[in-house]
Amino acid sequence: MTTLVPVLGDQLSLDLSSLRAAEPSDDVILMMEVAEETTYVRHHKIKLAYIFSAMRHHALALEAAGWRVDYVRLDDPDNTGNFTGEIARAIQRHDPERIVVTEAGEWRVAAMLDIWETLFGRPVKICPDTRFVCSHYEFDAWASGRRELTMEFFYRDMRRKTGLLMDDGKPVGERWNFDKDNRKPAQVDLLTPRPLRFTPDQVTRDVIALVNDRFADHPGDLEGFDYAVTAADAERQAASFFANALPQFGDYEDAMLTGERFLWHSILSPYINSGLLDPLDLCRRAEAAYRSGGAPLNSVEGYIRQIIGWREYMRGIYWREGLGYVDRNFLEHGRVLPNWYWTGDTDMHCLSETIGQTLATAHAHHIQRLMVTGNFALLIGADPKQVHLWYLEVYVDAYEWVELPNTLGMSQFGDGGLLGSKPYVSSGAYINRMSDYCGSCRYNVKKRIGDDACPFNALYWDFLARHRDKLKGNRRLAMPYRTWDRQSEADQQATLEQAAAFLRRLDIDGGVSY
Repeated sequence: MTTLVPVLGDQLSLDLSSLRAAEPSDDVILMMEVAEETTYVRHHKIKLAYIFSAMRHHALALEAAGWRVDYVRLDDPDNTGNFTGEIARAIQRHDPERIVVTEAGEWRVAAMLDIWETLFGRPVKICPDTRFVCSHYEFDAWASGRRELTMEFFYRDMRRKTGLLMDDGKPVGERWNFDKDNRKPAQVDLLTPRPLRFTPDQVTRDVIALVNDRFADHPGDLEGFDYAVTAADAERQAASFFANALPQFGDYEDAMLTGERFLWHSILSPYINSGLLDPLDLCRRAEAAYRSGGAPLNSVEGYIRQIIGWREYMRGIYWREGLGYVDRNFLEHGRVLPNWYWTGDTDMHCLSETIGQTLATAHAHHIQRLMVTGNFALLIGADPKQVHLWYLEVYVDAYEWVELPNTLGMSQFGDGGLLGSKPYVSSGAYINRMSDYCGSCRYNVKKRIGDDACPFNALYWDFLARHRDKLKGNRRLAMPYRTWDRQSEADQQATLEQAAAFLRRLDIDGGVSY
């Protein structure tokens, strides 16, 4: 009995659940590069090159492990351009008796899998994705009946389930969360660790040529493409992080420095999200580093929280809230993003630095995303769905199940506080405290009014003022509102006029990218 086993581009694991239900001697693995997946948003060229090259290398690894692989390339002349069309062609080639596939990570792909049994008249077994700690059922059980879905409490349950950083049922260090210890600004240091860089082999060079030819109008370029594209090289990157960056990751995980694209971050999320690395294994290795004295607790706890806390929580929210989540817009924002979100050509240094780095590398760390590009988009009242699509386009690690809740929910407060307890907005003071960006900017971060005043300052107070009816009951905003109320009416009016003038110029000069 031949089984067809489709393996998708974010399922690049030799231990995939669908493979456990198949036999190398009898069954066929189908891998597909399809046009529909490349253009539903204009994915960054680096993202496309990474995924295609990682897929092609994974196919080679599967063949080396004894599997028979049917690989459909994007430029194959008969390629139908979508998963369902390629399943139909594969059925003609192999006449399988059934299809076994690991569940999809995103709604639109899951909808395709759901119709295959009816469409093709063959049994389709959809296996759970066991690369996650928390199943859909477990998350729904955890969330049911709760008045508030607080990530911190979910994270604690994941710690209990995995046993990570637990001793005798209690958290190591007598605290669950060491985030307050992880907010130090960094300074330029010649000893700052650097992630490994990987020279493209012939497989990757072929992919780069393909992407440059087919997707010339997509963001970014492939001039210095240096991502790992095999499990072995992803493992080398992980080993380098644990040895060189993890010890100081916690202290400086929120820091930003001009010209420093990576600092002490792991740069492992692309490999985790596509399947080349096992997230729980990385957490256990981080814990081992703490227990052996190789890294401090605040760094290790912070790293583990991002994976079994935020990452798992985002997936749970995504699937629980369903298709309508993408259209939520609690603050009723509708402004288009400035066209320089696709070029980095702005005189606000924090934004030009973050966006420029994003276009060059398809990477920015979580504070750059949340408190620079996301903060600005929220302050100007950008349409949260367009913001979501921008993040989905430009980051190499962006898959909708993890990116959408982070962007629309946490960053843009589009869900009205389901995911985040307050809008993540700030004046320029926060950016100045956590970075050196303001020292190289033409705007004065300490000024609210005037031609050289930092735009974040007036926009921050304008945001609070215009959304007071919706946000006044948020206890985490009580202090900013009291500060606003203590200002004179003249000062308030000047601030609002400053913000309005900036937004008018933005609408006239910022334009729309597409």
